[in-house]
Amino acid sequence: MTHTVSQSTPREPVVAPRPAPVLDAAVLVLNQNYEPLNVCSVRRALTLVFGGKASSVELSDGRVRSVCNVFPVPSVVRLERYIRAPRRRVVLSKRNVLKRDGYQCQYCGAVGHKMTIDHVVPKKLDGPESWENLVTACVTCNARKGDRPPEQAGLQLMRKPRRPNNVTFIRNFVGAADHRWKPYLFLD
Repeated sequence: MTHTVSQSTPREPVVAPRPAPVLDAAVLVLNQNYEPLNVCSVRRALTLVFGGKASSVELSDGRVRSVCNVFPVPSVVRLERYIRAPRRRVVLSKRNVLKRDGYQCQYCGAVGHKMTIDHVVPKKLDGPESWENLVTACVTCNARKGDRPPEQAGLQLMRKPRRPNNVTFIRNFVGAADHRWKPYLFLD
């Protein structure tokens, strides 16, 4: 009696199907009065549209397919009912300060991604951790300034730092991901 040994190839791991990348794209959400509220995914926007809570204002070039239907992908949706949403405050973080300033040194104008955060009024002089006291600075300017006010270090700010509002955050931080957003973010 002979035994045959079957040589089997190693099994490949079973990988769950990935959702279509188009479902993770960004969609601008407007309130009923066309005020920008936030940005959500295409998946969430389609849920709002199919649920009758929003309508598509602008369509992108993409399509979402089901077994028997094809749906256009929205780029901008408008809520059917007005939402009394509190003004969102943009979180103060190093990343958001860098984005607010466009990764540009606020003293010399150098641009790059190797930037630091500088306290205009140094902590040593009781400078607060606030949007109005934090700016982006290159390593050279930050070292030159040290623990002194900019005037004592011979430096001058290019512009006064301010707290960004919600529309500014969407416009500058998220970016106008789609050219169809421009009229709604006051970029035209």
